[in-house]
Amino acid sequence: MFLRVEKGKIIAKNAKGISKPVMLKGVNLGGWLMMEGYILGGRNIPEREFKNNLALKHGRTALLEFNRLFRDNFILERDFKLISKSGFNCVRIPFNFRLIQARETFRYLEKAVDLCRKHGLFAILDLHSAPGSQNEDWHSDSLGEALLWKDKRCQEQLIGIWQFLAQRFKHEKTIAGYDILNEAVCANNRVVSGLYKKVIKAIREIDRNHIIFLEGNNWAQDIEFLGEPCDENMVYSIHFYMPLEFTFNFIRNIRYPGKIGNTHFPKAKLKEKLRKYYLIQRKYKVPIFVGEFGQNSRCPYCHKELTWLKDTLSLFREFGFHWTYWTWKAIAQGIYPDGIYQYQENPAWVNRQGPAYGWETYYYLWHKNKKQISDSWRSENFRQNKALSSVLGSFLR
Repeated sequence: MFLRVEKGKIIAKNAKGISKPVMLKGVNLGGWLMMEGYILGGRNIPEREFKNNLALKHGRTALLEFNRLFRDNFILERDFKLISKSGFNCVRIPFNFRLIQARETFRYLEKAVDLCRKHGLFAILDLHSAPGSQNEDWHSDSLGEALLWKDKRCQEQLIGIWQFLAQRFKHEKTIAGYDILNEAVCANNRVVSGLYKKVIKAIREIDRNHIIFLEGNNWAQDIEFLGEPCDENMVYSIHFYMPLEFTFNFIRNIRYPGKIGNTHFPKAKLKEKLRKYYLIQRKYKVPIFVGEFGQNSRCPYCHKELTWLKDTLSLFREFGFHWTYWTWKAIAQGIYPDGIYQYQENPAWVNRQGPAYGWETYYYLWHKNKKQISDSWRSENFRQNKALSSVLGSFLR
């Protein structure tokens, strides 16, 4: 049966029609179908800028080969199998809207859904990069502007994308739902809610089966403006990386709990920040889904990032929030949330010492080293962060 929202909870019904609550607890497949520089050990430049540069250096044919090799190696069936075996029940799949513009690339999203079904995982389709970009940052594939909010053609294209996806997946029960826009950033909340309502209407004309996940404005932080849900099968989504200076390791050698900037951050402070979402959940009987949260792993017992993780997960449990951890795998480095699985080695195509590092080394190494590079993307070459996995695992039971 399809997952549904009833009385503020996500439920599944068995063959006899008996409802059972479902708590979504999973991981993000960040960096796979929407590439991000830091996940590949490099600078955070937009995916399209990186790919344009690669094509200028090696040609369009080489770029097509790169795309195929990357998507065929970075995430494989063994990843879905391991996610399921680890005890997670859900995978959030971030994707670039450009992926669905051609049959040969859209098949990767279809394959991901197929593998979720095969290994007993729910899938959440996350539009991570929208036409025109929904914020000004690299992770929306933006060149510095959020044109989605200004350009009606981009908005119409967004609606068309979700109509297409709804038509393709309306009968797919392994899909928990559609996360229709990742981390919107717009100065006018009414513009955001207005576009959301148009997308929801377009989806519901085709697909009334799936949950719609609505993220808050301002990097999925502000959901108050959404008010009462306009659809009976809806979940509100937030992202939680607070305090950013600590979780992203932007300020070195600070500890949690402790003074971070001018604010003391104990667990009670985290609870205060999350409680406002709980009150909205209770007021409108709408489930809260934490689509992203995570941390940079440096020295877990020195800086207490695992303490932050335990406290955060315990609050999600207390408030009844669903969640997916950011992210499954990444090249290990000193800033931004890294993976449950980490690539620790330092070959020429990682080159942490610089001056070029991470994916920008591919510009001059790809032709000669593409076999070694593409092999290195496979998860068997990544090391599990066992301390992190242990904490996450303790909240899956």
